[in-house]
Amino acid sequence: GADDVFILQTTGTLMQSASTKVLLAGGAQAKNIFWQVTGRVLVGKTAVMQGILLVKTDVVFEASSSLTGRVLAQTFCALKMATITQP
Repeated sequence: GADDVFILQTTGTLMQSASTKVLLAGGAQAKNIFWQVTGRVLVGKTAVMQGILLVKTDVVFEASSSLTGRVLAQTFCALKMATITQP
């Protein structure tokens, strides 16, 4: 439902392929999706990501990619003509 919280944890690198989308169903909201990553996050060209990214190292958003959510990274976040929208 709309108030459910999802926490996805992974070790290593989280890579989202170009032109793919993270789709939320059943009333899930980006503000309640947490991605905990011990490595880095790479979001491919024109990909659409949703949720709060909690990243041990860095995050890179390729050209025309987007995020509905927030990014908290310990080193840096690179936006290559990408868009981040607050959930």
